[in-house]
Amino acid sequence: MKATDNLLVLKNTSLVLAIGWTIIIAILSLIKVNDLPSLGFSLSNFDKYVHFTFHFIFTMLWGFYFWMKINKLGLKSIRNIVIISFCYGILIEILQELFTTTRHADLKDVVANCTGAFLAFGVFVFIKKTNKSRKKV
Repeated sequence: MKATDNLLVLKNTSLVLAIGWTIIIAILSLIKVNDLPSLGFSLSNFDKYVHFTFHFIFTMLWGFYFWMKINKLGLKSIRNIVIISFCYGILIEILQELFTTTRHADLKDVVANCTGAFLAFGVFVFIKKTNKSRKKV
């Protein structure tokens, strides 16, 4: 298999993962919490960690996909993904409020979403700075 074939497989895989994760967020955010298996602890605080993780992974997966696609780690692109993550999180909260009876919009969820996305942005900044310093050596 040629290097270009490997890159194409990597691009396609990263796209499938990013789309799949986006769908998983929607499904898990819109189903009844009672339908999920019990984990043995209170979901009230755990829910914020879930939101944080959802959007951290969302931003990382979409960031890596666009990094593979354009072969460049641009901070503008990652910033735009953070903005999309923010908007997607708000959309999910609106859908919870309008179309579910067991889930409700929560501003703290939006804050947790943003925190996860911003941390992922920080990871990409770190990667970019690390790559620049390696190229100088």
